[in-house]
This record gives sequence, C-alpha cells and structure tokens, in this order.
Amino acid sequence: MSSDNLILNTLEPGIAELVLSQPARRNAINAQMWADMPVKLAEAAALPGIKVLIVRGDGDHFASGADISEFEKLYSTKSSTKKISDNIAAGFKSMAEFPLPTIAQVRGACVGGGCGFALCCDIRFADNTALFAITPAKLGLVYPFSDVQRLIETVGIPNAKDMLFSARLIKAKRAEKMGLINKLFKPDDLAEGVIAYARKLTALSTQSAIVTKKMFAAYQAGQSGENAQSMDWFLDGFSSADFEEGYRAFLEKRKPEFR
Repeated sequence: MSSDNLILNTLEPGIAELVLSQPARRNAINAQMWADMPVKLAEAAALPGIKVLIVRGDGDHFASGADISEFEKLYSTKSSTKKISDNIAAGFKSMAEFPLPTIAQVRGACVGGGCGFALCCDIRFADNTALFAITPAKLGLVYPFSDVQRLIETVGIPNAKDMLFSARLIKAKRAEKMGLINKLFKPDDLAEGVIAYARKLTALSTQSAIVTKKMFAAYQAGQSGENAQSMDWFLDGFSSADFEEGYRAFLEKRKPEFR
C-alpha cells in the first residue's frame, strides 16, 4: 500500500513540488507517508529535467508533526517503535540527501516532525503565519542525535537548546532572526516568492548545484579539509559541458543555456 498523502507535481520545466497532503490533520505525517517518503523522493529526483524541488503542505499549514492518532499502535512494542523510528529517519535522510536544491515553503504549523522535515531542506521560505517548534520534551521523548545535529547546524547551539528544552512555539519573525527561515514573506507573496527563487536556480548550472550539495554533505559528515575526492569534484568541473557553456556565454556576452 502506498500513501495518497504525498503528491508529486511538475509545476513548470525544471521545477517540481512535493505536497504533504493531510489537511484535515494540519498535514500531520502518518506512518505510510514516512514509509513512502524515500520512494516518492526518488521519483522526484528521476523526473526529466528537474532542477529544483519545492516542498509544501496542503492548505494553511506545512506539517503539524507526526500523526499522534497513530502513536498507541506505532509505539506499543519495541519492534514497532524501531520500525516507525527507522522509517522516520529514512524519510529525513532521503530529504536531506536529495541530490538537487530543495526549498521548504512554510506557512502555518511547522512543528515536531514537520519542523524536522523542513530542516532537511536546503532553503526555507515562510510567511508570517509560520510557527515552528520541536516538542519531544512535551511527550517525554528525546530527539535523535542526527536531528539535533541538523538543528544545531541551522540555528546554533544556544537557539537549539532553547527550542528543545522549552518546546515553545517560535513565531516567524523570531525564526528568521534565528536562521530557521532564509526569507520571510507576506502570506499573499509566499508562493510567488518561492517560485521566483526556484526559477533563478533553474537558469544556473545543475551540475554545479549537485556537486555543491556533495561538498556541504562532506563538511557536515566531518570533513575539515581538502581530500582527493573533493579535489576531483573541483577539477572535474573544468571538463564539464556546463563549464564550457558557462565560459562561452560569458565571452559572447549572453546568458548561458545550461541543460
């Protein structure tokens, strides 16, 4: 069985969107959605000509977290707890490792697992209705280390401690100051702001974006200096079709046309 609550759309050439769609529950992410996330994201990465993926919620909210209505069943035994925990971790990993740039388009609730999922995206744009929180302290739980690490990398240790210890709601303006949001929009301007940014990315080198994401991943995995692999990534760029198009366009005083 696959989830009907994950919707993949192509918006225009080069731009796709993944919609978390359970609006009656503020897009709470249920067990089937977590299980299907890696498959759906693999489908997105395989879309012809895709350069950017936008992730949003259906309606007025991004995602209110994991679907609490399933908790009694999902966490009833050690084996069931491990299964859903593994599926959530795999869903986060597939989002964080998506090979192309990703943009979270956030309005309304972005809480718990929803906030964690948004943190897996490269860029987060939000409107001033957005509310962020990570709430394991309210449930007597502990946030996984990889998720704590991702939060620290985004907002720094002091803000991460505040969010995790207090489990409080962070309003949009404060979230922007913390670095949780890259750019804040008025509600009527958010969708157009996201698509406008995505269009700018589609005009640039996809090869550059893919390798740059690999560089960030290597740094986050602990690489602290140049190694043979990262040097190869750098040097290979000079023999790529994108570099040839880029420098020829510069010399010819025209916009490059990257594939």
